[in-house]
Amino acid sequence: MEFLRTGAIAAIGAALLASGCTSSRFSSMDNTRPEPLQPAPSGTISSNQLPPPTGPGAPTDPSQFPAAPQQNQQVASLPPDGSAPATAADLTPASVAGVWTVNVSGQSCKVATPQTKFGQGYRAGPLRCPAPVDGVKSWNVAGKQLTLYDQDGGSLARLYSSGGGRFDGQTSNGMPISLTR
Repeated sequence: MEFLRTGAIAAIGAALLASGCTSSRFSSMDNTRPEPLQPAPSGTISSNQLPPPTGPGAPTDPSQFPAAPQQNQQVASLPPDGSAPATAADLTPASVAGVWTVNVSGQSCKVATPQTKFGQGYRAGPLRCPAPVDGVKSWNVAGKQLTLYDQDGGSLARLYSSGGGRFDGQTSNGMPISLTR
């Protein structure tokens, strides 16, 4: 008796499964492709200074206009002997750990500095950075100075805290570099 009941349930399940495969609920969908998209317009791109704002509420005094962003922002560099300035704050790994926006000679990227032991101190992870920051693999602090290292333990950049979540310094080949939060 049990065998008949199990067989009947299996037969009903197979019938339901087969009927689902032949359902007409999808028949309204046909296999036509959508129209292709129009290509994006092409041409030359130019860059000009915008005229001052006009109309009600617009500032009339030029000193009230917002300053234009600087493309090649200058950052402070280390003294010629490579040491951090006496006014720089002492550093701890906790004060450096996090994600930083790096500016190297006007180009920006992100670098993660977790407190995971690695290489010359702690692991570092650059994200789409220009050379030489793309080669940063580790970092460490000593006194007032933050040093970024390559995979072989060579120094790529030395920086010092300039306060307010900012580090300034220079790469090993003399390019200005800054880290900001």
